[in-house]
Amino acid sequence: METAAQHQHDDDLADFHARTFTLEGASRRVFVSGSGPGVIVLAEMPGISPHVARFARWVREGGFSVYLPSLFGVDGAVARAEEGLAVLRRACISAEFHALAGRGASPVTAWLRALARRVREECGGPGVGAVGMCFTGNFALSMTLEPAVLAPVVAQPSLPLDDPAALESDTEELAAIRARLERDGLSVLAYRFEGDRHCRAERFAAYRAALGERFVARVLPDSAANPDPPPFFRDVVASPHSVLTAHLIDAAGEPTLQARDEVLAFLRRRLYPQPLFEAETIL
Repeated sequence: METAAQHQHDDDLADFHARTFTLEGASRRVFVSGSGPGVIVLAEMPGISPHVARFARWVREGGFSVYLPSLFGVDGAVARAEEGLAVLRRACISAEFHALAGRGASPVTAWLRALARRVREECGGPGVGAVGMCFTGNFALSMTLEPAVLAPVVAQPSLPLDDPAALESDTEELAAIRARLERDGLSVLAYRFEGDRHCRAERFAAYRAALGERFVARVLPDSAANPDPPPFFRDVVASPHSVLTAHLIDAAGEPTLQARDEVLAFLRRRLYPQPLFEAETIL
């Protein structure tokens, strides 16, 4: 079992291949590793931390090609408080992200949909998965407007930052997403901690109202969160928050580890051709 000390130092990401993808007129670095159907893992704020990389490796070990785009922050850096807060502030004023209510989906999601198309071309299989977290949580939902995306996971979606009951996607986009989910029999798997200050119950209620039974919510008790997260999460986030990364406890029987396993099973069901894995009707 990994220990917290293993994630207190920067990660050189040496087991990933850093590639540059130029799509929709913009070039971004993407860390790629593994084989099998593609899964795009979107880092939470403040970037590709060692905990985010750990989750990406779990996806890779689960039988997938993992694509980890660099959207903000310092790749591989521990989530430190002052540096992380500076990254958050820059992202909030960037034209690529819509952090506040009423502005609609972040423009970067068009680039991410193009990445999903490219990943599907490179990896084959029936389609790709997308896992969004925190600042990028709703990005995975917006990506479902790309037909290649078959398995969206939304972990503690935190935008918009100024309205806990609002959603980043506007009414028109949500209607299009719901139509696509219903047409293709897809579901969105979503996670949050009960006492999360940045992804509250009102937000999940809004998702449920917009997407109906296609929105499958998992709410974990605060007691399931890692009590010793990195400084950014301890001092800035200051509540249970990151279900699959910084607040995950890597020990048998822990609810966060069970959530990770559920995500991997969800990806397998959606992305591996039948009958290699038996389909389950819930997700």
